[in-house]
Amino acid sequence: RQGRSWQVVAQHLLGSDSLFSELADPTALPEVYQFREQIRQWRFYDYFRTDPQAAARQPQIGTFTPVLHHDGHDLAAALQTILEIGEATVLKRAIDDAFPGCEVRIQRQDNGWFQVQFSQPGLLRPLSSGELSDGTLRYLLLVAALLSPRPPPLLVLNEPENSLHPDLLPALARLIRHAAQHTQVWVISHANRLINALNQDEACQHLVLEKALGETVVYGQERLDRPPWNWPKS
Repeated sequence: RQGRSWQVVAQHLLGSDSLFSELADPTALPEVYQFREQIRQWRFYDYFRTDPQAAARQPQIGTFTPVLHHDGHDLAAALQTILEIGEATVLKRAIDDAFPGCEVRIQRQDNGWFQVQFSQPGLLRPLSSGELSDGTLRYLLLVAALLSPRPPPLLVLNEPENSLHPDLLPALARLIRHAAQHTQVWVISHANRLINALNQDEACQHLVLEKALGETVVYGQERLDRPPWNWPKS
């Protein structure tokens, strides 16, 4: 709006164009620009590769990494960053909670590359990330994502229980509940053990989705019902 009239910013946008990419001008449209920047801070962790060729299993250049990449290739650097400037005590507790007596260290090689070292009682030497089981490696990736020293406004985990032993799910739930103190965490899960553990937190909002004639709906909610959540007021 310009005075008592309207200023036309754009008239023709294709259906494939995004309002936030085409009209996010910090001067003319500060609200759109600010909302776009907020959305760009959201993080989504949908799937971590743990096969023998997965990037998370390979040594990587050690750089300051407060945010784990979505493919987990910088796992060692992300864990080392948490140990140096983040919640190092919480990280160590999360490892011991899932694997009693175990400890994670980051080996710094002479060429500047980092490698994850996982010490376990009874083993004569620590295991490298290339030797870890899929579930152990995936748990370490989730630890690095949830304990980011730079938490986002929104963190989404899609089926984090994949490849995890059921006994690890209570420890994962406690880690998620801790992370939720610093950011909003959405968890999409089919694992009842994880869901039940998260529901122990009074602040947890549990929504059940189901298929009805090919449509995904919220269980127990009719079309005219108000949604079971409240949008925050500015």
